[in-house]
Amino acid sequence: MAAAVHAQPGSGARFDWGLAGAAELGRVCAALVVVDVLSFTTAVEVAVGRGIRVHPFPWGEQADDYAVRVGAVAAVGRRQTSPERPWSLSPAALVAAPFVTDLVLPSPNGSAISAAASATGIPVVAACLRNAGAVGRWLRRQGYGSTDAPVGVVASGERWPDGSLRPSVEDQLGAASVLDALSGVPGGLSVEAATALAALASIPDVPAAVRGSVSGRELIEGGFAEDVEIAVEADASDVVPLLRSGVFSAA
Repeated sequence: MAAAVHAQPGSGARFDWGLAGAAELGRVCAALVVVDVLSFTTAVEVAVGRGIRVHPFPWGEQADDYAVRVGAVAAVGRRQTSPERPWSLSPAALVAAPFVTDLVLPSPNGSAISAAASATGIPVVAACLRNAGAVGRWLRRQGYGSTDAPVGVVASGERWPDGSLRPSVEDQLGAASVLDALSGVPGGLSVEAATALAALASIPDVPAAVRGSVSGRELIEGGFAEDVEIAVEADASDVVPLLRSGVFSAA
């Protein structure tokens, strides 16, 4: 009985954190939304908006081998880009990089969660601040958000050095933006989803909050301020990246 409660039954839109939260919601929800604002889902939105098919992949050295198997190009770390391999997790790099048909995009959080969620067989959508409204509208048009077809919104979060989950400001705000677009769904919001949404009302300047967050400051101080600026362009995009057969493309 206690395990069933963890899935937030009786609500149309639900919220949780990280890989374990995605696994729990993926077990009972009709659709999942993965949010990793800095930077996986922002990078996916940018790439899919250019017509690139994105293959999520857990962070690790096997990405190159996987890319060869699926006929794709593998992205590299932000600091490992070169003229020969300009594709990385950096949204700014993906804006400028040459077009490729298929891109393997590893990350330790959003990409790993998306790859695992793909095995559930339910629709998985990549959301960020740029497309939160579009994602919410698409889900409602598809009929998600009832108690019979609930949506699970997953904030990816970051990692502490020991590998444990570090909840992050930017992902809570990104998830809250999706939940805001889902307000009024027939099944209502779970307590967890409503609490996540409440954070949005308490932040008068979301872009400033993301810039000032631990993750935002880390990127800015590391020389990737443009990635943060792209990520905070709220509702700048109508692109809805949908994971089909292990690949994100436009819904």
